[in-house]
Amino acid sequence: MGFLDKAKRAVTKAVDEHPDTIEKGADKLEDAINKKTGNKHSKQTAQGKKKLEEGLDALDGKKDDLR
Repeated sequence: MGFLDKAKRAVTKAVDEHPDTIEKGADKLEDAINKKTGNKHSKQTAQGKKKLEEGLDALDGKKDDLR
């Protein structure tokens, strides 16, 4: 098992065990970016957050962890 396989398994486990914390982190990241850019790119940050959450949620092949 290679490094990337181990990393994927660790991230998948974290998403399964701590979805609320990950969602809060994604919210904070979006807010921080919006604050730094003066909300000029709020559509893009919202799309980025959505893609991040979708990608993390789909790691285990199920879409059941994040909203």
